[in-house]
Amino acid sequence: MSRITLSRTAVAVAAAATAVLLTAVPAAAHVEVESDNAQALAQDVELTFTAESESGTAGISELRVILPKGITPADVAYGKGPKGWKFSTTPDGYAVKGPAVKVGADVEHSVVVRQLPDAEELVFKTLQSYSDGKVDRWIELGDSGGGHGHGNEAPVLDLKAAAPGAKPVSPSPTAPATPSASPTPAAEPTVSPDTQAAADTTNDDDSGMSAVAWSGIAVVFLIALAAVAFAVRRRNSARP
Repeated sequence: MSRITLSRTAVAVAAAATAVLLTAVPAAAHVEVESDNAQALAQDVELTFTAESESGTAGISELRVILPKGITPADVAYGKGPKGWKFSTTPDGYAVKGPAVKVGADVEHSVVVRQLPDAEELVFKTLQSYSDGKVDRWIELGDSGGGHGHGNEAPVLDLKAAAPGAKPVSPSPTAPATPSASPTPAAEPTVSPDTQAAADTTNDDDSGMSAVAWSGIAVVFLIALAAVAFAVRRRNSARP
């Protein structure tokens, strides 16, 4: 086997190993929403959000949730969250923010919604900020929403059909949004998650994978190259 052939083999082995690892490793983190009373037109419903961390160097410091159609910021009241975190409304939803949690720790918070809309599912697009300024944008729509499903899917709450006789309550009085708890308070309240994601992707993890996954890919690649280099040296030493 020639030196050129061995080099080509090294590239092929490394590429194959990387492809396998990319296929095997799913998105490293996500945001979930759940409720014990997920039913259309249900009133005073507590929603619990869990945001998983995908950073190995910074803690989560803020979650901004964009409310789906049928729920206004005035319909939402804060339940509980990390110690020291505060709740504030925004023009399209709400934010909870406070001292950054421990690096690698997940964040759970809850809100109470005055009444859930008459729908089959609710999508809560979420911006997850870290103490180092990085922002994970969980705003993609899955297959059910007709989106692309690239790994940064927004949390979705599936609703049961409304109870017989259930009716919408009168709308909540519109309340002015409190100051945003976003990292860029002067600009972000007026920017939708979709627009912001398209305009600013410098802080995003493009594949939804953690640093650990990328480190694994690098290790596989280096091992493949080392194995081929060893084979080349052994073959050369065996020549007369």
